[in-house]
Amino acid sequence: MTADRKALYWSSGNRRCILNSINFVVLGDPAIASQLGKKGTSTDITIYDRKTAETVYTWTVPVTFPDKIQSLLQAVNIAEYAILNVSKLDRFLGEQVLALDYVGIQDGFVLHSYEVDREKLKALLKGTSLAGYQFVDSPDQLKQEMSKLLSKGQEGPTMIPVDHAFDVKGVGTVVLGVVRQGSIKTYDELSLQPSGKDVLIKSIQMHDDPVENSSSPARVGLAVKGISATDISRGDVICVPGTVKVTSGIVTAKFHKSPFFKGELADNQTYMLSVGMQIRPVKVRLLGEILEISPEKPMVYLPGQTCVLLKPDSQTTRIIGKGVFQQ
Repeated sequence: MTADRKALYWSSGNRRCILNSINFVVLGDPAIASQLGKKGTSTDITIYDRKTAETVYTWTVPVTFPDKIQSLLQAVNIAEYAILNVSKLDRFLGEQVLALDYVGIQDGFVLHSYEVDREKLKALLKGTSLAGYQFVDSPDQLKQEMSKLLSKGQEGPTMIPVDHAFDVKGVGTVVLGVVRQGSIKTYDELSLQPSGKDVLIKSIQMHDDPVENSSSPARVGLAVKGISATDISRGDVICVPGTVKVTSGIVTAKFHKSPFFKGELADNQTYMLSVGMQIRPVKVRLLGEILEISPEKPMVYLPGQTCVLLKPDSQTTRIIGKGVFQQ
């Protein structure tokens, strides 16, 4: 995003609230994303968006995958729906299916090229959260089916994981993220976790439109006071104080190892842990079904939340398994 576009993004205007928001992750062949929306924020993940009279749609693409497994896990954690555009059956497709399954995205669409055997693809998806995805035959049919979807908002205390943060001249610190839970309005006083810094919401944008408030699962841009962009890491959570837990030492999770990962966990080795948008280096110890996790840096989590253990340098599948945080 250029400086001129950032300044325009935060220019004044008539404030209104867009009621409906739907967020997708696009996996497999990402070329289809440019047919669905306009390219917006782009780093190691790229976000496309489009606005209709009633709905703002976003499509997130992990552009550094398959080179880096981290962007895949972060992209799937932005979305409520998935689009799997399959051009070949390989281990990277297997990682994408596993990521969607472990994160629990149960609704989505599947397209595939003529070279892909549909029955083999269905067999790959069987027994996963993708088994109920709708197969569509063309981008046009996909667009028609997407228009029928409903927004998946979650009630509760405000919680917004941050996926990007930057400084805008004349505005200050701006953060981008999806309202995963609850709602947000201008002048809300919230907290950035895990740092615990106080945050004041100065203004809110949805798809370049200023609004007074937004509700889950809106994708928002927030001009905030109390923190700078250098204070913020991807995966940090803006929330009502006390909403989330912050690790202060070892945390435990009930663990399920992937049948596709053939190695053994070593107590003295550093792994990566995906928790929402956070990717944290950790050391682990497996005691039966319980995984003891020692993060190198504080991280935010919720009891009952799913985490995914990764080994980025693995020569086979890089997803080791998933855990569910205990109290």
